[in-house]
Amino acid sequence: MNYCPAYLKRYEGIWKTDPHQANLAWFREAKYGLFLHYGLYSLLHKEAWVQFTDRIPVAEYEKLARQFTAHNFDADYITDLALKAGMKYINLTTCHHEGFCLWDSKVEPFNSMNAAGRDLVGELSEACDKKGLGFFAYYTFMLNWRHPYYVDRTVFDNARPDYDTPESRYLYRKKEDFRHYIAYIQEVMDELLSNYKITGIWLDLIAAWYAMGEEYIPVQDIYARIRAKHPEVLISWKQGATGTEDFASPENSFHDLAESVRPRFGDAGAERARRGFEGNRQKHNEICSTIQQGVWGYDPRQGNRSVEELYQLLGHAAENNCNLLLNAGPMADGSIHPSQAQVLLELGEKIRREGFPDKGSFSRNETGAGAE
Repeated sequence: MNYCPAYLKRYEGIWKTDPHQANLAWFREAKYGLFLHYGLYSLLHKEAWVQFTDRIPVAEYEKLARQFTAHNFDADYITDLALKAGMKYINLTTCHHEGFCLWDSKVEPFNSMNAAGRDLVGELSEACDKKGLGFFAYYTFMLNWRHPYYVDRTVFDNARPDYDTPESRYLYRKKEDFRHYIAYIQEVMDELLSNYKITGIWLDLIAAWYAMGEEYIPVQDIYARIRAKHPEVLISWKQGATGTEDFASPENSFHDLAESVRPRFGDAGAERARRGFEGNRQKHNEICSTIQQGVWGYDPRQGNRSVEELYQLLGHAAENNCNLLLNAGPMADGSIHPSQAQVLLELGEKIRREGFPDKGSFSRNETGAGAE
């Protein structure tokens, strides 16, 4: 690979011989990134799980694509904001659990190009490359409420919304059917990683791993396929599944979730959680959290956390050998709410004035890591 991304200029010597190690070395020093949860759910001004929680039928939910314009999604503004906030990378939800892709996909026609004529992944990844920021691609991976062959609620309780009337599009009947979904996500991820300048693939939803494990999910084969085709790309799957991820990225705090997942997923799920944690605990990892407490998509009913609270969260991440990935959910039109932008700018000023904190004051209980 001849082209060295601008964000890796300090690591160009490593890049020439081992691009993957160059990305890892950069990530260990990156400290801080911007998470963007944006999709059709943003049009409803609610949490990103609104299709599930409000039990919106698939056909009704799909109609939101007709209203999707992203006309104020401004990649230049977003990247400038991240830089002013002291961030080194951006992670965009390229496809959340709703199944709507934010790029010009030839595999999945339910996408932002067909809906609004916008390739948001292309726009943001190019802006990041131009300005020396890393670009991560969040991909839903193990949860899709639209795909016909994702598992049903008998296998995993979050697999489908709990509809009163059975959804006719859902065709999963037996374990072998899930192979269609595995083939689909591999094709989608190949397209995503082949067509855009991507630092890492950031996978969700780890709870599906606790529920299904190796019996359903050939995770090592999937990782191997990514690494064979895209050796420079970093791989993360939330708390970690096998411990062979490049880094883990749990919500709010980094610790063993085995006992907290045992009541829901049994001994097998607890063991999977413990294995992922133990395999990743000595690495430089990441903690993801939100400006709006517990809200990933923008919700006008929720206030923002204070600059001081977020600065302490940076310290909590640092003392646990982690970066902080801080989420700002764009509004329906794709713009960042001015109050969230102001929080980021003030936090950036504090970082420039006082430096990044070495120690934090958030305890495990206060941060409340999630198992999803």
